[in-house]
Amino acid sequence: MSRTASPTAQDFVPFATAALDFHRALNIPGGPLVTTRAELDALHAHLVALYGLLDAHTGRTGQLVAVEGDQLRTARTRIWQAAEHLHAAYHAAPRPDSSEIPAPEACQAGLPEGAPGLTICQRHQRTAHLVRRRTTPADLHAPFTGLVRR
Repeated sequence: MSRTASPTAQDFVPFATAALDFHRALNIPGGPLVTTRAELDALHAHLVALYGLLDAHTGRTGQLVAVEGDQLRTARTRIWQAAEHLHAAYHAAPRPDSSEIPAPEACQAGLPEGAPGLTICQRHQRTAHLVRRRTTPADLHAPFTGLVRR
């Protein structure tokens, strides 16, 4: 039995990467720009999906090649940290209808702004539950990534 994925399996990751590059080239002009909440929500969804993909690879690869599994585990943790920052940026961004910035405690209350603004918080809470099962607090707050520059 092979330890690698089938070469006939369709790989959509390069298409997702190309789509992000294309989106950036078309939609992000030069100069100062406030990122919209919709954009932050979409980026958060993208990182949560990437977290899920890395989680699947980490679980399977770590059983076969421990060193690669450790590196994937670290990458998965860093992706979660990036998703947390995007979630915080979403709440720091002005509301589209009033330009008002909501209080940071609103998300923990469960209903920060109602639908559709609630979707990012629901997604974040679901993923946070998974992160707590897969990661230690020390991993989440470790400043060292494990990489050594030579």
